[in-house]
Amino acid sequence: MMNMDFNVKKLINDAGTALSRVVQLTEEKLGTSEKTELDAHFENLAERSDITKQWTEKILRDTEAVLTPNPGNRVEDYLFEKIEKKKPNRLSNLEYLGLDMIEAGNEFGPGTSYGSALIKVGQCEQKLGHIERDFITTASHCFLTPLRKFLEGEMKTILKERGILESKRLDLDACKNRVRKARTMLGQPPNAERDLKIAQSEYDRQAEITKLLLESVGSSHASHLRCLHEFVESQVAYYAQCHQAMQDLKKEMESLSMAMPGGVSFNASNHHPSSNSSVAAASDKPTSGQRARVLCDYDAKDVTELSLMTDEVIVVRKIPDCEDYLMGERGNQRGKFPGVFVELLN
Repeated sequence: MMNMDFNVKKLINDAGTALSRVVQLTEEKLGTSEKTELDAHFENLAERSDITKQWTEKILRDTEAVLTPNPGNRVEDYLFEKIEKKKPNRLSNLEYLGLDMIEAGNEFGPGTSYGSALIKVGQCEQKLGHIERDFITTASHCFLTPLRKFLEGEMKTILKERGILESKRLDLDACKNRVRKARTMLGQPPNAERDLKIAQSEYDRQAEITKLLLESVGSSHASHLRCLHEFVESQVAYYAQCHQAMQDLKKEMESLSMAMPGGVSFNASNHHPSSNSSVAAASDKPTSGQRARVLCDYDAKDVTELSLMTDEVIVVRKIPDCEDYLMGERGNQRGKFPGVFVELLN
């Protein structure tokens, strides 16, 4: 019962304090009550902190939108991060484009000019998608993660301590006001001066703590500058790799044009791969399965198996009563291969 009474009294006291502070803030805004002002240096530090928070949040959001354009995917990644689960291994738009080009090229026939070119371009698009994936991972680690940690750690602490400082400032001004009123009366309350000294001491101490935290924002700027350098370097490497991939593709396309200047007509004879191909042609339409990314090259051992190329994405399905092998499908080509050579995608 005593604990219950204590809690009720505490709630009443807290509510009374909150109401008094609201009244005090209103009087300050109306100019009917005096307010203890911070020095100009402190105010400049506080302003720099506010600006840093505002622009860091905006830069963080903008960079996230660049690295993950789909807002739905950003929300999904955020939720997985909060519950500490691995993010879904989804395909990028480039990888989807590459996969469809490869499937289309095999459908038209790898022996045709158009089919062969589609396969080459599709493989390049998948390579670009892989390069893009590496860039996103690097940029997130070197740039986004430090900015998030700053906002969720140091900046939250600064805001908390500034809130405490404002409370101490209101308590100090309330004590000053009581002392002024007491001095105009005949009898001065004995505790007014003592309360004022205590409030002034607590305010000064909190102001010093908050000032030190605000000064540390300068060190954060230096840290963010280093992160920015790393982000730019990762972009330079990303675009250089993309440029090299496109230059290599351009040369391959020129070689194809020289090798088959007139092209090869689309007919039943070149629609299917030749008999000495390492991949078995499927006579029926492949059943729907799960997409998978190839981890490393695999050369088919016979016509029942499917050769694989690193980083390409194919469709796979399980083989009944066979745990070690999967059935892979690439356009109209189909064959089995060891399951350890691929990574299943969601």
